[in-house]
Amino acid sequence: MAKTKIVVIQLKEIIYTVIFAALGILLILLLIFMFSGKDKEDVASETKLYKAGVWTSSIPLSDTVINLEVVLDENHINSVRIVNIDETITTMFPLVAPSLDEISTQLSNDVPIDQLELRDDSRYTQTLLIEAIKVALDKAKVTP
Repeated sequence: MAKTKIVVIQLKEIIYTVIFAALGILLILLLIFMFSGKDKEDVASETKLYKAGVWTSSIPLSDTVINLEVVLDENHINSVRIVNIDETITTMFPLVAPSLDEISTQLSNDVPIDQLELRDDSRYTQTLLIEAIKVALDKAKVTP
């Protein structure tokens, strides 16, 4: 016949075992939540098109340079303006300011830069300004 063995377990050992098991499960859950949250942040960063801020580019005209300032959110162009326009530039190139106002209005209304409508009487000026805006947007693009 089999000998009967009596095992004595003290209550203190049971309590320690339960506490360590609970801490182990809590640690595993904590690690799961920490690393699953990173995937959601990566997806959110992929939807960003630009680094938010003020980006500049310059346009050489004759002997002077026009500085163009593009204000961006993460997914939106807020405004485009000329920073240091001189009176001689507005006199020599009268279509620069009105052309930029039209482009800025279209970009603020979420029209993609490749689908901007250009006027026939200022097509060259608007093309020059759009190229400068593209340079500023290339600086601000989010790279993976």
